[in-house]
Amino acid sequence: MKKSVDFGHVRVVIDYRTGRVRCQVPGRSPNPVTAPTASWGSAEHPAGLERPRNPWTAPAAGALAMVFAIKSAGRKASAMHRMTAAIRAAASACRRPATPEQARAAVLAVRRAAWLSPGRTACLEESAAVVLLLAARRLSVTWCHGVAPDPVRLHAWVQTEGGIIVAEPDSTRSYTPVLMIGDRRDH
Repeated sequence: MKKSVDFGHVRVVIDYRTGRVRCQVPGRSPNPVTAPTASWGSAEHPAGLERPRNPWTAPAAGALAMVFAIKSAGRKASAMHRMTAAIRAAASACRRPATPEQARAAVLAVRRAAWLSPGRTACLEESAAVVLLLAARRLSVTWCHGVAPDPVRLHAWVQTEGGIIVAEPDSTRSYTPVLMIGDRRDH
């Protein structure tokens, strides 16, 4: 499944099956140019500096381990597809929306578990683990993957049903959502 965002000066195309990100600049070659190696997102946040009031550390570590297993279970080229499929499956099992407090506690618990993680834990892994952690309690959030222009960069985060961005810096608002999973409009 391909999704794109046109910022006028650049059109960013994301292939969620292969994980490939391509940029097309108007007035240049009609063929998209592969973007510089994408990390699937990054943003600043106070990782691990805040402690959850109701620590879910063991379940958060389990959710993070599941994310690592999903990413490494097959070919690297299809890791993003496996990740979005797992997020969709988890979101479909949820019965009620997480409150902003529940979602924040889950994000902070995953960040705390990530400190002990042997693998890369950036926004993609973190946000996917939060969805899995909350889904285990039948609670839902919306998983968002977005792009910001100039320079083109990617970021993943979660938000509550009311559109409240959970435990993220204000700079997250500069990202245009490309894929939202768990949202009632699920696009």
